[in-house]
Amino acid sequence: MTVADSKLIEDTIKFVKSELENAEGGHDWFHIERVYKNTLLIAKNENVDITIVSLAALLHDIADPKFNNGDETIGPRVASAFLLKQNVSSEIIEHVTQIIDNMSFKNSFDLNPSFTSREMEVVQDADRLDAIGAVGVARCFNYGGFKNRPLYNPEVKPNLKMTKAEYKNSQAPTINHFYEKLLLLKDQMNTKTGKRIALERHKYMQGFLKQFFAEWNGAL
Repeated sequence: MTVADSKLIEDTIKFVKSELENAEGGHDWFHIERVYKNTLLIAKNENVDITIVSLAALLHDIADPKFNNGDETIGPRVASAFLLKQNVSSEIIEHVTQIIDNMSFKNSFDLNPSFTSREMEVVQDADRLDAIGAVGVARCFNYGGFKNRPLYNPEVKPNLKMTKAEYKNSQAPTINHFYEKLLLLKDQMNTKTGKRIALERHKYMQGFLKQFFAEWNGAL
């Protein structure tokens, strides 16, 4: 990475910290920082452009649709506008915004993805790792509390065959999200490093759920 690229990353970090200063706890600067660190870790073993994966990791949740009335175009637009001001090349901007636009779990419902790259696979793995394990459990319940959802309701079963629209509009109890997304991520990882880390975090979630239901049912 050149001196200019390092400066760009530093400026991007400052921008993201400022933009997400009051963000929900599961999608704040610290989430971005963890994804960025995961990205750098995974990228060590992958043939990818480190500047592109760094920028995509840092900007991937700059304007999450969940907090912008479901607008899936705002994130790429904000990222593109920022990068244009930094005089980043059009090729890099296009690649970064395509990653932001296509890496979300909701896009896995599309049978024919419109875009993919090795860089996207690295950032996608990094983001998905932050959705599982101990941090993933914490983030899941933090967001459920933010949306005032019940922890669990035995009468509301997980929807294991939901459509993309159903996923985006779900108001289900927080525990259901483990079965509808989090426990599925282990088998959707792209890289060897991602798969290795995901396996351990997956096991942690399984242990958590076993304990949760034991306590819920008065067995412990």
